Amino acid sequence: MKIFFELWHHASMISLGLFWMALWAFALGYFVSSLIQVLVTKQRMQRMMGIAGPKSMILGAFFGFVSSSCSFAALSTTRALFQKGAGLAPAMAFMLASTNLVIELGIIIALFLSWQFVVGEYLGGILLILFAWLFIRFFYPNTLIQNAREKLDSEHTSTDNKGEDWKEKVSSWSGWSEIGTTYVMEWQMVWKDVLIGFTIAGIIAAFVPDTFFTHLFIGTGGSQAENPSFGAIFFQALIGPVVAFFTFIGSMGNIPLAALLYDNGVSFAGVMAFIFSDLVVFPVLRINAKYYGWKMAFYILAMLLSGLIIVSLLLHYSLAGLNILPHPTGTDTLVNRNHFAINYGFYLNILFLGISAFLSWIWWSTKKNTDYKHHEHKEHDAIQISTYIFKFSVFAAFIWIVGGISLPIIIL
Repeated sequence: MKIFFELWHHASMISLGLFWMALWAFALGYFVSSLIQVLVTKQRMQRMMGIAGPKSMILGAFFGFVSSSCSFAALSTTRALFQKGAGLAPAMAFMLASTNLVIELGIIIALFLSWQFVVGEYLGGILLILFAWLFIRFFYPNTLIQNAREKLDSEHTSTDNKGEDWKEKVSSWSGWSEIGTTYVMEWQMVWKDVLIGFTIAGIIAAFVPDTFFTHLFIGTGGSQAENPSFGAIFFQALIGPVVAFFTFIGSMGNIPLAALLYDNGVSFAGVMAFIFSDLVVFPVLRINAKYYGWKMAFYILAMLLSGLIIVSLLLHYSLAGLNILPHPTGTDTLVNRNHFAINYGFYLNILFLGISAFLSWIWWSTKKNTDYKHHEHKEHDAIQISTYIFKFSVFAAFIWIVGGISLPIIIL
């Protein structure tokens, strides 16, 4: 029993630590999303990114690159771009760029893995954007797009004000009231999914042995790990998203676990497929369903899943052809990570906690939360899947985290 309590406490601290690592990225992404929703008019967005041409795709990828978002925040900003009139392909380019082409992600990959994985991350991100562009061109879901836009228009109050441009809004109290209200609405939209996702990640990291994951991947044990067949590599690229589905941490926090998989013999393709899978897990699927409806959410899932498998295999055999596939050299694991280190992330968290407090104060002062409650109720009513189970999971996750963190105090 003592061992269980120790693991419970450890799991809760890992969950809290992972969230602390990603907090600034969440806040930044939602802040950018709020600015876009309030300051950028639909006419301007349609003019810049309304047509899925090369210019719009490049703009979407560039905006994603500079946004530096985690997967949850990227979803919110992508929704804002799409709602404002951006084409589906440019919006997907933004989403993929903001989770795969950001600088800090490359730094973490370099620390835990190797330079080949950094190249794979950035080159793979570009290839994923190109694949999404081609996928949408060949399988353009006109009806789904129309329904998704109607859903967004009916459930989100338009902030376009033809009498004010962005300069007037950003210098007025009414403009910041809209920004603050929108920012709080974004957090209230997804905090339950975030809580469940990070709780599960901590539980798996603390309770599940490392060898459990390696047994899932064919070709990781014995002599076959040195020269795995195409079938083994293909299977590992398939199973990577499955593992990510059950160990969701996010585009930043999943890198140590990816290093653990690689250290235990998982191929380059399998590890890259796992890293790319932060946008094909259930919390992300659920959020997309809230935004666009379930049919559109599954369309996006099919596009991303097929793309990441193809791109991972292409990267693997390209590096193999150049004879530069990496070899395991590190032993860093998720469990041993110092989640509360005093580094740039710590100071960014302090900065964005201050920004969040300011925007929350504005929201509270303007008392616009009544409108959002109605909006949240409509979105949850539109989703008829496991509502009570989900609510119970949120409650259980909260009790698990609070109880685990409090164990040393309770026992002492």
